[in-house]
Amino acid sequence: MRRRILLFAVALLTAVGGFLAVQAPAQAAALTEVTGFGTNPSNLRMYVYVPDKLAAAPGLLVAIHYCTGTGPAMYSGTGYAQLADKYGFIVIYPSVTRSSQCFDVSSPQALKRDGGSDPVGIKSMIDYVRQRYPIDAKNIAATGISSGAMMTNVMLGDYPDVFSAGSAWAGVPFGCFATTNGSEWNSDCANGLITKTPQQWGDLVRNAYPGYTGARPRMQLWHGTLDDTLRYPNFGEEIKQWTNVHGLSQTPAVTDTPQANYTRTRYGSTGDHAPVEAISLAGYGHNLPVDAAATIHFLGLDTTTPTSPSSSPSSSTSVPPAGGACRVGYGVNAWNTGFTASVTVTNTGTTPINGWTLAFTLPSGQTVTSAWNATVTPAAGAVTARNVSYNGTIAAGASTTFGFQATHTGSTAAPAAFTLNGATCTT
Repeated sequence: MRRRILLFAVALLTAVGGFLAVQAPAQAAALTEVTGFGTNPSNLRMYVYVPDKLAAAPGLLVAIHYCTGTGPAMYSGTGYAQLADKYGFIVIYPSVTRSSQCFDVSSPQALKRDGGSDPVGIKSMIDYVRQRYPIDAKNIAATGISSGAMMTNVMLGDYPDVFSAGSAWAGVPFGCFATTNGSEWNSDCANGLITKTPQQWGDLVRNAYPGYTGARPRMQLWHGTLDDTLRYPNFGEEIKQWTNVHGLSQTPAVTDTPQANYTRTRYGSTGDHAPVEAISLAGYGHNLPVDAAATIHFLGLDTTTPTSPSSSPSSSTSVPPAGGACRVGYGVNAWNTGFTASVTVTNTGTTPINGWTLAFTLPSGQTVTSAWNATVTPAAGAVTARNVSYNGTIAAGASTTFGFQATHTGSTAAPAAFTLNGATCTT
C-alpha cells in the first residue's frame, strides 16, 4: 500500500499537461527559500512565494505537498502562486527532508499542539511570515494533497486558533494515521478500516488542544470514490469528525452537483463558506483533478485586491530573480541503454544563492539510477535536484556541477527547461 502512494506521487509529478500542469508565474516574484525561520524539530525546509503586489492586509496560505513531493514541486505543479498574484496573498510551501518525503501525521508529538515534529516547524513558518508582513490574522488557511491533506487535518486540529479554514484533497481524519511504534504508515487507516462515532473523531481533535473553546476553522474535503491508496471510507469519517467539531448535524444543509460526477454536501449552512463542505468525485482515484480556484474560494482568499508592492522576506537566503539570473549547462555521455549527465549551474546574479533546488523534466523513457553532488528525486518525469551539505552556496558569478546516471529507452535528449529556486534559467 505504501508503494501505491509513492507511485501516485510519481504520477502526480509527471502529469505535465494534466490537472497540475501549471506554468510558473511570469512576474518577477519568485519562490524563495528561507532558512533560520524558527523552531524546526524535524528539519523541514521553508519556501515562500510573495507576489509583486500584496493586498493591504494579505491572506496567508500554507500549501502542503504529497509523499515524495517537495515545496518547489507543489509551487510549480499547482496554481496557488498565480492566484496569489491575482489576489495579493502569500503562500508558504513547507518541504519534508526525511527520506519518505511524507509529512508526520502519525506520531504522538505531531498530534498535540506544540508537541513537536512537523506541525511545530510549519507553525514557525507562519509566525515568520506574520512578523514580516501585515497578514490578516482572520485569513490564514491550509491546503494539501494526500500526505499534505492529512497534514492539513492535523494543522487545523493542533492550531485551531491560527487557521480560519482548510481544504484537504484525498486525506484522512485527524488522528486516523496515529501510530505508537515510530511507523509513518497506518495500513488500517489507509484501507478505510478505522471507523469511529462522530463524538470519538471530534474528541481526537479537541484533545490536541485541551481546554480550547474558541472558534474552529472551516473545512473543505475532497475525495475520489475509487481511491485505492487512502480509501473512500475515510471521506465519510472526515465528515463525521469535522461536523462534530463544529457541533453540526450529520445531515447536509444542502446537496448539489457543481459539475458532472461531483456531489457536494454542505453542513451548517448552504453558502460558499459553510462550516464544512465535502465534495465526492465519482469514478476518480487518488489522483484528483485539484481545482486551486475552488479551493481558495472556499478558503476566502479570493476576496482581496493587490494594492502595494511587496518586498522579499528578510532571511539569510538569496535566490535569483526570474529571468536570466542563472544559467545551466547540460552535457551527456550516452551508450546503448544508459547515459551520464553533467549539469553545471551558474549564478549569473549579483548576490549569493544559499540553498538551491534545480527543477527540470526528463524526457519520456529516462530514469535516474544514481546521482552525485546533488539529491535527485523522483527518478523520472518532473524531477528536482537539491544541493548537498557541501555545495549549497553559489557565489555571484560562480558555478557548481552535479551529475547523474540514468537509463533510457531510446532518447537521451536534454530537458527543455530548467528553473532554479523557481526562477527560469538560460541554457
